[in-house]
Amino acid sequence: MWQTPWGYAESIAITCGIITVGFLLQLTIGGFDFYLLAAPVNLMVGAIILALCMASLGVRKSHFIKWLTGVPAAVCLISALLVLSLIMGLTPQSGSSVNENPANIFTRLGFDSMTRSWAFVLIYFTVLLSLGCLIVRRLYRFNRKDYGFYMNHIGLWLVLFASGLGYADMERYVMHVREGEMEWRVYDSNDNVRELPIAVKLNDFDMEEYIPKLAIIDRQSGISQPEHHPDYYQIDTKQTKGYLHGWDVMVEEYIHQAVRNSDSTYREVPMPGATPAVKIRAVNRIDGKETSGWICGGNQAQLYMTLPLDEQLCIVMSVPEPKRFMSDIEVYTPDGTIKKGVLEVNKPMRTGTWTIYQYGYDNQAGRLSSYSSMELVYDPWIIPVYIGFILIALGAIVMILNGRFVKQKEE
Repeated sequence: MWQTPWGYAESIAITCGIITVGFLLQLTIGGFDFYLLAAPVNLMVGAIILALCMASLGVRKSHFIKWLTGVPAAVCLISALLVLSLIMGLTPQSGSSVNENPANIFTRLGFDSMTRSWAFVLIYFTVLLSLGCLIVRRLYRFNRKDYGFYMNHIGLWLVLFASGLGYADMERYVMHVREGEMEWRVYDSNDNVRELPIAVKLNDFDMEEYIPKLAIIDRQSGISQPEHHPDYYQIDTKQTKGYLHGWDVMVEEYIHQAVRNSDSTYREVPMPGATPAVKIRAVNRIDGKETSGWICGGNQAQLYMTLPLDEQLCIVMSVPEPKRFMSDIEVYTPDGTIKKGVLEVNKPMRTGTWTIYQYGYDNQAGRLSSYSSMELVYDPWIIPVYIGFILIALGAIVMILNGRFVKQKEE
């Protein structure tokens, strides 16, 4: 141990020492507040890291720099970062404040707020420094044949640098926009109104719903029957027969977008206030009693309708579950740009450094929701992250092709 050149044994010891120091800091002074690195502090820290990497050229032959830019150090540091990232992925992250005093030892060590754990932060900055020094050393002895290595490692360093130091500059807001109106105001974390540099206009909100289910409930208590293990029948226009708590159910007609035609009938009318309705026939398996009629779940525009079975029980329709909901929006930016698009879950809209996600709606109103909730994320460092990923991909492709070329040449 500790005989130059340092290998895996020394690298493991130093890496464990960094993590131990991080845990001790976590227990004594609490978690690391990444928001302290908000601009321009992150730019200054980035400049310091770059300066240290450049300064390493002057002592590139020292044992420490050779170790820091060597394979054993890289393997151990990246393995430690991977283990901490796995802990973060497998442990529910609380997002609690760094000033809280948790009693649980795992919480005190920062396992449930890993991005604010000193162990994670110290390993992260050590990886940045190690990777940066390696890139500078290889660029100093530039070789055109190594351009795949340069793209791969510079891309990785750029991703780590931008995603970590840029975290403090990221902003998240939830905006509620009513149909036909434009909104640019949001509430921040302190419930203060803030005006954003972009505005969103909601042209239309629409929703697609799954076919609802039928259930038998107690007319007095409203509890589904049987009480402890309720039966549900998923309405199916192809498989029209089902069973509900001692009753055979047959679907005679189903209308997904229905409005009331009379006191007891429905007809199909595609409109915002329409609601699913079904005409069924129910037969009791014990006494053969038969009843039929329309059932409707209802909404804010229409009253519900049930099918009584006896003095105690009746068949009702469940609330349709959302299948897909979308917002037709227009986004206005200060430079006069207007971007139109349809916002859906997992289909965000990007304009400049802003990303807009479909967040929610009025759950009580459902399809009749008069507003749409959107999450607006401001990330000025997202472009360097994308550039880094592109460089990683290009570097990997180049290294694979070079490897094939060398193999063919040897053959």
